[in-house]
Amino acid sequence: MRRHLLATTAAVALLLPAVASAQTAAASDSGTAADPQADPAADTDAAGSDIVVTARQREERLQDVPIAVTAISGEAIKDQQLVLVKDVAAYTPGLNINSDSAGRAFVSIRGVGTTLIDTVQPGVGIFIDGVYQPNTTYLMSPLVDVARVEVLRGPQGTLFGNNTLGGAINVITRQPGNDWEGRVDGSMAAGDNYASVSGSISGPIVADTLGLRIGAAYHKDDGFQYNTLARGNQNSTETKSINGTLRFTPSPSATITINGGYDNVIGAATPYFYSDGPRDYRLDGQTNQLSYNDIKYYAGNVKGEFDLDSLDTKVTAIAAYNQSDTNARGDGDYGPFDLLRSVLTRTLKTYTGELRLDTRWSDRFSTLIGAYFGRSTTDATSVTTLNFGALGLPLPPQVATATASSENDNYALFATGFLALDPTLDLAVGVRVDRQKLDASTAGAPAAYEATEFQPRVTLTKRWNPDFMTYASVARGVRGGGQNGPGAPNLIYRNDSVWTYELGAKAGAFDNRLTGSVAAFYNDYKDFIGANALAPSTTGVGFVAINLNSGKVESYGVEAELSYRVTDDWRVYGNATLLHARVTDATEFRQLTGYAYPGDRILFVPDANYTVGTNYALPLPREQALVLDANVVAKGDRVGGSLDAASVPVLENYYLTNLSITFRTKYFEVGAWATNLFDEKYMESYLDSSLLRRAGLPGPLVRNLAIQGNRRRAGVRGTIRF
Repeated sequence: MRRHLLATTAAVALLLPAVASAQTAAASDSGTAADPQADPAADTDAAGSDIVVTARQREERLQDVPIAVTAISGEAIKDQQLVLVKDVAAYTPGLNINSDSAGRAFVSIRGVGTTLIDTVQPGVGIFIDGVYQPNTTYLMSPLVDVARVEVLRGPQGTLFGNNTLGGAINVITRQPGNDWEGRVDGSMAAGDNYASVSGSISGPIVADTLGLRIGAAYHKDDGFQYNTLARGNQNSTETKSINGTLRFTPSPSATITINGGYDNVIGAATPYFYSDGPRDYRLDGQTNQLSYNDIKYYAGNVKGEFDLDSLDTKVTAIAAYNQSDTNARGDGDYGPFDLLRSVLTRTLKTYTGELRLDTRWSDRFSTLIGAYFGRSTTDATSVTTLNFGALGLPLPPQVATATASSENDNYALFATGFLALDPTLDLAVGVRVDRQKLDASTAGAPAAYEATEFQPRVTLTKRWNPDFMTYASVARGVRGGGQNGPGAPNLIYRNDSVWTYELGAKAGAFDNRLTGSVAAFYNDYKDFIGANALAPSTTGVGFVAINLNSGKVESYGVEAELSYRVTDDWRVYGNATLLHARVTDATEFRQLTGYAYPGDRILFVPDANYTVGTNYALPLPREQALVLDANVVAKGDRVGGSLDAASVPVLENYYLTNLSITFRTKYFEVGAWATNLFDEKYMESYLDSSLLRRAGLPGPLVRNLAIQGNRRRAGVRGTIRF
């Protein structure tokens, strides 16, 4: 019976958030782009080429940046009903995000960075207003009063405060201006009782000197899965958010910005149902209790920007604090038997500091030099209750409690030099040195890890004419290692790293009515930290869930974005990715677990996906417009979770059609919208029975587990501006 307890607890550890550590850091500028809301016919497509971005910590036109970067405007976010940070993946080539909990997501770019457990450092850096977010739970945060979202593909550590293995997602909120303005947005839809409302107000307290912005949002939906045994919604979501900015400009050469925010995300914790296979799209199921996850986020940061004209240098200094408090509970056996229940409480605190010096030494040469420090601390307790009565045994319930704490420090120096070799040829050479130190203890088992990593980046850019440029780059990225719990054969797993080689081009034609970008890339990915696994416990009894270095991955492909303004009022847009990401050597995985890596693909990563759409603004009298936005988001087949190379499940490809029609004026708008218009059935997450079988659970509990994707939502929305 002890073996069943250990095995069942291990299975739960595979599916619920584990207790470990995550690196922290800060980065990115929070400049703003032109706000299109004042123009009723403003372009709102997801691939607009005139957006100003800060991908290289400097304001540059999107088409001029020699990095594969997608920028999504705030208006496109509203029109396309992007509620959470993770929703931007549908409009970004190469970016893949799946979620099986309100508290975590699986995120990768070009096949690099995917993990299952949220306590592993993200392989894709997540930033909100210049502050690095230490784990993937922040992908479930709501998008409130956002100016734009930038997604950078490939390692970016020589420019950002914290290293980014596969790339970076940078959410930039609106900043207060010199005029008072506000807006209120509301939306509701049938399907799962979807409702959302948000508002913001900003303006000067003292003209040209002190500005204020406050934004808030509330969102609720029932989800599409229903628990017929516990009689409730299995995958519902509720979010409450408020954030604010105080911007102080005492002189033309100094700006001090203070940001603060609070988010409360209430949703499901791994709300899996039993499934008959990856083509089983039933929405109803049975567990003996509803899963529940309550996460509270607290954030505050101060940023100072100072222009030292005598030195031709801009100094940026950032200090930030983030905290997340998690309370989760769920049915650990994911079925109608009241066998196993689990409770998790966790607090993650992050402190970061960053200093950047951007200096122009001459008309041809400039540098960006930075230093960074980050510390994250984790304290967590998990309680697992095993009810022997569900197995027909006359024994009292057994309760197992585990505690964990960790402290993770990261120090870094990074620098990039920008040299104009001639008027059309630019060279950027960067380097980063990271030092990570992890001290952690889980249930009395100490573990420690230290590593120093060197990461260069070189980019050569050729501007053939004002409308056409090409670039070539090579960069190395690293993600920090971490700790496993007692009984693991590897108390520590090392960092993983990738060398990325990229060729790209960006072009415009017909007076920039047609703009496009294309990039071909090759990733040499080593010691990759993939999905966690089960390994024989060092106690000699049962299995334990572990994070681990699984081996080598080869990832290569091509991606493209296109935007064509057919007329002043009509634009078509699209993006596509073709990707080959395969595990080429899984010796590390086999040596540690004792069995083969399941297949050769990366969890939930498709070989192809694309988005095509159109945006048409029909001008009407009195500065009014009727705006249509329609698009199709397609994702190719992917593999689900498995621990058996002979039974790796393949999830079907799918196509989601989204539509909105909006009547827009200068001061208000009203519209109708639908996501997944044709009610396409697809899997959001899937884990086959080999996980529970390898854990040694009793036969009736060995089942496949699935979470369904969102079905059709159709509703109305409105906005008032003042």
